[in-house]
Amino acid sequence: MMSEELTPSDIRILEQLQKDASLSTSELADKVGLSQSPCWRRLQRLKEEGYIKGQVALLDREKLGPSMVIFAVIKMATLSEEQRSQFIRTIELTPQILECYTIFGEMDIMLKIDALSMSWYQDFIFNVVLKLPGVVDVQSTVTLKELKYTTALPLRGSRAL
Repeated sequence: MMSEELTPSDIRILEQLQKDASLSTSELADKVGLSQSPCWRRLQRLKEEGYIKGQVALLDREKLGPSMVIFAVIKMATLSEEQRSQFIRTIELTPQILECYTIFGEMDIMLKIDALSMSWYQDFIFNVVLKLPGVVDVQSTVTLKELKYTTALPLRGSRAL
């Protein structure tokens, strides 16, 4: 929920932080054309209002050893509130599940999974995914090559084209 409109300075701060969150307040202020104190105050407000959810280091998956990204789409049965909570809790606590979305169409859930190998993934499907409450069907798409990866959201003006 937004409490104030983003100013052009706020947008410049967010754009710079998406490129490099390790910038000091002084470096950030220089890059966005503000003095250090106003930049720090704007940065604190952006954090307090939830525009900045956290700051992390992005790791190179390939340097950490062999792995592949697999998208699994899941067909679900109707769940009770308790089953839905258990499903969500398990998804959140499983580190190999990088992202999870509800989707429109014949399937209900899409998972982005970091898999070590195809045999690892087969075990993961049988020992984790198919044991989740309500899972009726799983269809998987194995990626061959990552063509684009970014965590940066478009910020200039509206997010429309």
